[in-house]
Amino acid sequence: MTARLSAAALGQLPASVARPRYDRAAITPGIVHLGLGAFHRGHQAVMTEAVLQDGAREWGIVAASLRSPATRDALAVQDRLYTVATREDDSEALAVIGSLCGLHVAPEDPAALLRAMADPRVRIVSLTVTEKGYCHDPASGELDEAHPDIRHDLATPQAPRSAPGLLVEALRLRRAAGVTPFTVLCCDNLPANGATVRRVAARLGALREPGLGAWIAGEVAFPCTMVDRIVPATTQEDRSRIAAALGCEDAWPVVGEAFSQWVIEDHFPTGRPGWEAGGATFAADVAPYELMKLRMLNAAHSALAYVGHLAGHETVADASNDPVFAAFLHGLWAEIIPCVPAPPGVDLHAHAARLLARFRNRALRHRTWQIAMDGSQKLPPRLLETVRARLAAGQPIAHLALAVAGWVRYVSGTGDNGAPIDVRDPLATPLRQALDAAGDEPSRQAAAALGFETIFGPDLARSPAFQAAVAHALGRLRSLGARDAARAVTLQDG
Repeated sequence: MTARLSAAALGQLPASVARPRYDRAAITPGIVHLGLGAFHRGHQAVMTEAVLQDGAREWGIVAASLRSPATRDALAVQDRLYTVATREDDSEALAVIGSLCGLHVAPEDPAALLRAMADPRVRIVSLTVTEKGYCHDPASGELDEAHPDIRHDLATPQAPRSAPGLLVEALRLRRAAGVTPFTVLCCDNLPANGATVRRVAARLGALREPGLGAWIAGEVAFPCTMVDRIVPATTQEDRSRIAAALGCEDAWPVVGEAFSQWVIEDHFPTGRPGWEAGGATFAADVAPYELMKLRMLNAAHSALAYVGHLAGHETVADASNDPVFAAFLHGLWAEIIPCVPAPPGVDLHAHAARLLARFRNRALRHRTWQIAMDGSQKLPPRLLETVRARLAAGQPIAHLALAVAGWVRYVSGTGDNGAPIDVRDPLATPLRQALDAAGDEPSRQAAAALGFETIFGPDLARSPAFQAAVAHALGRLRSLGARDAARAVTLQDG
């Protein structure tokens, strides 16, 4: 039986494998991270590893899953060690990461997680819980007070289920104990993510106690961030290949591209790690970087996820190496770029070319189905703000409309080949019911989907121009199929 990755196994790893060169027993917790998924372990935890390798000892990460114990169970028997495999085409570099100094599963013992968050040594609570994890209305950015998890957390605040509930209760505990509040560091793809999470947390705090809400709004730091690294879901093939290279088994390694970016608003009243050692950039204003990421990378990913998946492309690399979809992406970016304020020193056209090269990395199997999840939460920041800007300027939206129509067709539950689609979305059931009731006529389908104001807001839900563009794109998808619809929109409008 193959040995398992562990602290004892580090000395036996091949010399080419990077590993912790510091005394992990001397590390103390300075960060609690909510969301023990692949992205955190392939991004923020890697940059924190560089800080620990540089000699800091007070920035260990206590990481928590808010749902499944699977990742905790895999890592606990590995002394919280795991491998990051950086893949570019035919090359792969391995590094074992040791920055996790504690693991929790929130549903098993929320009190234990809250104690960790209330620990005075902890100065930052960071989050990667996906857009839907904030229990907010994606169209308005406000707390969804009717959300089942929020209702639960208001009824039983000492045992919260939601990320906002955990933040508010941990901050309340620190306030009651006279402990300085931690900085809340959102690392998810939300517009003005720090401000959005402040608004959500302050509102939930106010629903519990007006003074608590005001204290959160006024005394807790919520810096904005932009994160960027493509980190697909780990496959069994990845596990087998990495185990062969290590000479021992890693039950949950992470695979990612070489590119990694983290832009952070430098507002940490109680201190922060020197993440510059890992490549992070601190800036006074993150907004231009955030808008560029959301409207160029994330928007293109979502467009490929829906239209590409309908066309039968399993991965982003498959879709973007298809010349039809590469041309579609260029047309999409041509609509997007005029609506994106360029960060200092960035040529957005060159940036688009670099994005396409990243997407085409065949070493990464980033599944279109994975990106397509939770589209009702992702569409507003990724695509719809650009739609609004172009409609206001009287500019065409043919490529953007095809991306939205692809989402409508996707959530209807059937692909081009007639096979059912496993739709994962908080609004999957009502969306499917509305589209089933609308029948096959594109204008009726467009009206049914755009009628969800929590996604499209009242403006786009009632926009004749937007509805007509989406209906036209749906007609193309139905009559031509997804690939030929992408070809047609590019030929006609490119």
